[in-house]
Order: sequence, then structure tokens, then C-alpha cells
Amino acid sequence: DDGSAGGCTVIGAGRIGSMLAKGDGETLVLKRGDSIPEGGSGPIFIATRNDSLDAIVENCPEDRRKDLVFVQNGYLDNFLASKNLMENTQVLLFVSVTSMEAEPIDGITTVNPEGLTTATGEHAEAFAALLDGLGMKCNVVSSADYRPAMFEKLIWISTYMLVGTAKECSSVGQAQSEHTELVEKIINELIAAVSKKEGIVFSEGATKRLAAYTDVVTDFPAAVKEFEWRNQYFYDLGDEEAPTHNGLLRECKEKELIGFDLP
Repeated sequence: DDGSAGGCTVIGAGRIGSMLAKGDGETLVLKRGDSIPEGGSGPIFIATRNDSLDAIVENCPEDRRKDLVFVQNGYLDNFLASKNLMENTQVLLFVSVTSMEAEPIDGITTVNPEGLTTATGEHAEAFAALLDGLGMKCNVVSSADYRPAMFEKLIWISTYMLVGTAKECSSVGQAQSEHTELVEKIINELIAAVSKKEGIVFSEGATKRLAAYTDVVTDFPAAVKEFEWRNQYFYDLGDEEAPTHNGLLRECKEKELIGFDLP
């Protein structure tokens, strides 16, 4: 096996896992509790919730860990570093699958006709080939170019879900159309905070890129989820760096719009 999409493993049989399993070639689909076989090769696409990652990595045979491919939303750096997996393949999946039966909506926008989905690492080309077989686009980039893209996706999901929740919107599209100014204020605030902390330079036009993506997935429900993997990164930067973001989170807590405690 040359590690191409011809022989891949998909962990997870939810919306994203089921989509990936429809790709060309032989795909081994593993569900919760199934074991990754030792001695195999090729990419292992992990399409599960973030809270399943620890057990998956711990139960993965040592010789297969390098093949693990992370397609989760959120900030994974602390977790990956703790497992010595920072060099592993990562994917920013700009694809919306609203239900098991729904057709995937690819992140091809008026601003980014080449698509927004981005992958980096050893199995990035294999992932791009898999998506290509499904009629979707994927950009393969260096790890240096991946970082600003990763933070941009994190900013998108953290901002639109938060504004949508705080303003009791039914979808990210409603958050954008009715609260444009607030959305842009938070995006710019978080870009400045990340640039300062991480020394990352974002290319111009982030608010336009993210607004165009929101237009494509306009009906996606707005809910603050997986706090420790998403909004907490920005919350932990402090009120001086992220005052609007953090204030809005506390407002959500006061109004009981979120079901978890803030640290």
C-alpha cells in the first residue's frame, strides 16, 4: 500500500465518517470500540468528536500512530503536543453535512472558488485524492501555511456559534445577516489577539472569506459546543485581548444559553 486513498481506514460512522467511507478504493470503517489493526499502512482518518481522541490515540498500535489523520474542528495543538503527534496529518474540513442523509456542502465560495478545505502532512495528498473522488476540493499546504488557516477556521466556528447563541439565532446565516457588525468586531479582535500571541500573519480579507463561507453553509445551526476545544483558546487569552468575545460568553452564561461553566 502506498498510502494512497486506495487503502484507508476511517474511524467513526457519523456524518463525516460516513461521507469519507463513500470514497473510492478499499476503506476499513471502524466504529467506537473497534481496534486499529497492527501492521497495516495508509492513512487512518479520525472522524469522531474531539472527546474520543484520547482513547483512540492511546489504543492505537505504536507503529500506526504516524498514520493518524485529524479532521476535527478546534484547537488541537495542546492535545497533539501531549501525544507527540504534532507532525501528523491534519485537515481543516470546510464541509457541512447537516444530517446522515444530507448531501455534503463543500466550502467553495465566491471569495475562494478553489475551496477552503486544507490539509497538511504525510497523508494530505491521500485525503485530497479521497475528497476529489467525492467531487470536493482540498488544498494541500505546508505546515507553516496551515497555521493561519487553522486559526481562521477556529475563529469562524468560535465567533459565529457564539454570536448565534448569544442573539438566539437559529443559524449561522441569521447571525451574519442580523449581527454583521458584532461578528466582524469579534473576528477582528480574535485575529489581532492570535497574531500577537502566536506571531502569525493572516492574509488580508479574513472577514470577507469567513462571511462568504457562512453564506454557503447558511442554515447550519448556531450552538456553542466543545468549549475546551474551541472558544476556550480565546477565553484564556484574557479580557484585555478578547473583551467582546469573553463578555459575550459571560452574557450567554448569565442568560443560561450555555450549559457549561466558564473557567
